[in-house]
Amino acid sequence: MSETSTVTWLTQEAHDRLQGELDHLRGEGRLELARKIEAAREEGDLKENGGYHAAKEEQGKQEARIRQLEQMLENAKVGSPEDVADDGVVHAGMVVTAEVAGAEETFLLGSREMAATTDLDVFSEQSPLGAAVLDKAVGTETSYTAPNGREIPVRIVKAERFTG
Repeated sequence: MSETSTVTWLTQEAHDRLQGELDHLRGEGRLELARKIEAAREEGDLKENGGYHAAKEEQGKQEARIRQLEQMLENAKVGSPEDVADDGVVHAGMVVTAEVAGAEETFLLGSREMAATTDLDVFSEQSPLGAAVLDKAVGTETSYTAPNGREIPVRIVKAERFTG
């Protein structure tokens, strides 16, 4: 497995947006939820207090998002399309056109956050399709195993830098 499969590739814009979201959730977001929980707690019996339970559930989701963002940003490699080698080989941060099970598909190999402003489908380098094409040259025929156990043939047609 290549070194690129352990990092999340982000544009500077995506990195800044995610860092801003993390800062908000850690600060004002936590304070807002604490106020909601306290207000609901003051309503009385916690066993039958729907507002309290909803606020606690929202808090759990928010903390999970904070952990996800922390991990993603910790493992992020910030780069621009110029940083991705244009050597005819598929790398993270590239738009790949491939014939998958006979149908042509175009997708970004990278993170969903990187492609937030596009309509591209995104496959991570750890996904079955992403792992199958990562570090392979244009023209290569490969395959991956689908969740149902079926072997899916893939032929890499084109790989170019993502210009987001």
